[in-house]
Amino acid sequence: MNSRISETAPSDDHELIAAAEGLVFDCDGTLADTMPLHYIAWRDTLHSYGVEFGEDRFYAMAGQPTLSIVKVLLEEQGISGDPKTIADEKEAAFLNVLPQVEPIEPIVCIARKYRDTKKMGVGSGSNHAVVLQVLEHIGLTDFFDAVVGAEATKRHKPQPDVFLEVARQIGVQPTKCRVYEDADLGIEAAHRAGMTCFDIREIHTPRRITS
Repeated sequence: MNSRISETAPSDDHELIAAAEGLVFDCDGTLADTMPLHYIAWRDTLHSYGVEFGEDRFYAMAGQPTLSIVKVLLEEQGISGDPKTIADEKEAAFLNVLPQVEPIEPIVCIARKYRDTKKMGVGSGSNHAVVLQVLEHIGLTDFFDAVVGAEATKRHKPQPDVFLEVARQIGVQPTKCRVYEDADLGIEAAHRAGMTCFDIREIHTPRRITS
């Protein structure tokens, strides 16, 4: 994927982990280096409908469900189409390239290290079934006490609902949770939930498709 990855998180992260009872991970762009492939799937799917979706906008909307993004883009650009059909096509396009996805090792190593000592969950803006397939592909099946996808809450990032639902399912107070995220909307959601958050962009930069 030619992404820039540092080998370790800052040292103060270990102190914050020690103070946490639960660890909550975003999936796309945090545990798995999926974002460039997601963008290609978006670009190729939307092109046939005449919908524009620049890469900067894609990253700015990261964390929102696929269907929600489609609805916003269609409305903004005045283009007709069935949002559900387009969203399904985009997800299918991504799953076709899932074998190319690689783990983001510094974050995956945290999950491996604390698997048996802390409650852990995943809170994602992607559909639950897609998240499970990504986790299986990178070897993290059965690592987490809860996996919460877009369908589980009515409100999505930057609202805190997905992370609060993870905390509820793993049985840890939100203020005792540490979140790992790669997107502004997700980081805001974590803070709104009362959780500390590590922005993994400090150690990982996804490959850009366009200049």
